[in-house]
Amino acid sequence: MAYRHQFIADELRAQISTGRIKAGDRLPSESQLASRYTVSVPTLRNALAVLQGEGLIEKVHGLGNFVRQPLPRITYIGGSRTADAHAALAAGLHVSVRTARLKARGILTDLMQVPAGAALIEYRYLSLEDESPHSLSRVYVPGDTAQDDGYEAVEPSEGDSLVSRIAPNPPLAEVREKISARLPTNEEAMTLRISTALAVLSIERVVVDADGRVVEGALLVLPGDRADAVFTTHHPMSEERRAEG
Repeated sequence: MAYRHQFIADELRAQISTGRIKAGDRLPSESQLASRYTVSVPTLRNALAVLQGEGLIEKVHGLGNFVRQPLPRITYIGGSRTADAHAALAAGLHVSVRTARLKARGILTDLMQVPAGAALIEYRYLSLEDESPHSLSRVYVPGDTAQDDGYEAVEPSEGDSLVSRIAPNPPLAEVREKISARLPTNEEAMTLRISTALAVLSIERVVVDADGRVVEGALLVLPGDRADAVFTTHHPMSEERRAEG
């Protein structure tokens, strides 16, 4: 027999899919829904967490639970030396950018292969549709890479890496990417307005120059209900096969 919260989730999901509850509508309060289904508030919240994990509703702190608008897909294009470190964005999304100078600590020392305390510049990209967040990217470059007094003005653009814009024509040699699925941190969930029960696609991206120095590192967080990662490998044809062609 299905758990009570699963039954409630099925009921609400059916109402959303049939249009009885429309995109943008606010659900009744949690206490009202709990009373309607004769369950405790914690059980009701478990049901809502299921729908949040499926991307059907979102909880806006202080306002309640809302049915989400259909979400544009985000596609991360992997394996390229020239693709932006943040996700390639679907039409209709825009990106806000914040920058900060900081010292390498914790995971950043491993990501950038620098000692603790080394100067870094962080570029924080948040993609949005209107005011709804879609992905979070934090891109790091060594503090001596960016041009003096010009780093605040860097803006993202498709097909052009961050490093190539702040340090023209860098002799790049390698791009390394590590992808994993995990639950978001509380800060990530709040920033992206997602449930802490919704899995995210976590990508660590490192760009290395010809001298073996890390010139760009990125930590990307893409919610699992709207993100794809695409990798294409081109294999060179052998001389024999080219001759046969």
